[in-house]
Amino acid sequence: MFASGENSLGADLGLLVLRVSVGLAMAFGHGLGKLPPSAGFVSKTGELGFPAPEVFAWLAALSEFGGGLLLALGLLTRPAAAAVLFTMGVAFFLAHAGDAFGDRELSYAYGSAAIALLLAGGGRYSLDAIVGRRLRRA
Repeated sequence: MFASGENSLGADLGLLVLRVSVGLAMAFGHGLGKLPPSAGFVSKTGELGFPAPEVFAWLAALSEFGGGLLLALGLLTRPAAAAVLFTMGVAFFLAHAGDAFGDRELSYAYGSAAIALLLAGGGRYSLDAIVGRRLRRA
C-alpha cells in the first residue's frame, strides 16, 4: 500500500490517467476551437507583445491541440509537455495577468500537469515506452 518507486504499477497507471485526461481536454477543449486562429485570437496574441502574431497564434493553437494529442498518446511526451507548459505560462502570466486567480486557475492546473509530465515522462503505458523498448532491441 505504501510502496513507491520507478517500477510502481500505480505510478504508471497514474501517469496514464493524467496524460490521457489532460491531453484530451487540452486538445479538444482548448486547442481544436482555436484552429484556425480567429482574427480576435491573432489580435490578442499581438497585444501580448508577440512579433508576427499570426505565427504565434498558430503556434499556441497547435501546441494546445497537437501537444494535447501527443500527451494523450504518450508520444514525444516531454516535448509536448514543454509546449503545453509554455502556452499555459503565457496564458497565466500574460494573457490573464490582471484576472482574479479563479479565472486563471485552469491555465495553472494545466501548467502544473505539464510540469509533472515533463519531469516524469509518459510512463510505462505510453508510445514513448513502446518505441524505447523497440529501439533497445534493435
